[in-house]
Amino acid sequence: MFMNFLRENKIAAGILTVLRLYLGYSWFTAGLGKLQSGAFDASGFLKGAVANPVKGPDGNMVYSWYVHFLESFALPNIDVFNFVVPWGETLIGLGLLLGCLTTAAMFFGLVMNFSFFLAGTVSHNPTDIFLGFIILTAGYNAGRVGLDRWVIPFIRKTMKTQGKNKAKATA
Repeated sequence: MFMNFLRENKIAAGILTVLRLYLGYSWFTAGLGKLQSGAFDASGFLKGAVANPVKGPDGNMVYSWYVHFLESFALPNIDVFNFVVPWGETLIGLGLLLGCLTTAAMFFGLVMNFSFFLAGTVSHNPTDIFLGFIILTAGYNAGRVGLDRWVIPFIRKTMKTQGKNKAKATA
């Protein structure tokens, strides 16, 4: 019953719009600030996450696989991460603010939230993850009051047309 409300109700769409705008503003301003400074460098953060990993009550690393990922992939490719993080944050924010490809934007926002969380940054990540899952679960209804109202039907129609054309070509 709650899922139907979340995914189909117009009142829920209004509430989701407020949540979406809140998260969108947060993501957009974080990314834009990094882009405008022109001096964003994730290497210090990543080195700190490797040097001081999340530890359990027994003192052992909890996410050793993630520390290994940071050491063996992220740090050697820091230029990629220095590009992806600010642009990713900005585009996630823009998608959420405009309600355009909302579920995709929220999915990638959650990936980034979990990445920060696994690196040991608590901050506002738990709240963002909670709200993000609500938006992601709501699906199309989260972007109904936004560009998704027109973009999603256009994509569905285009994909359906291409599928029919492909079927005709193979017949």
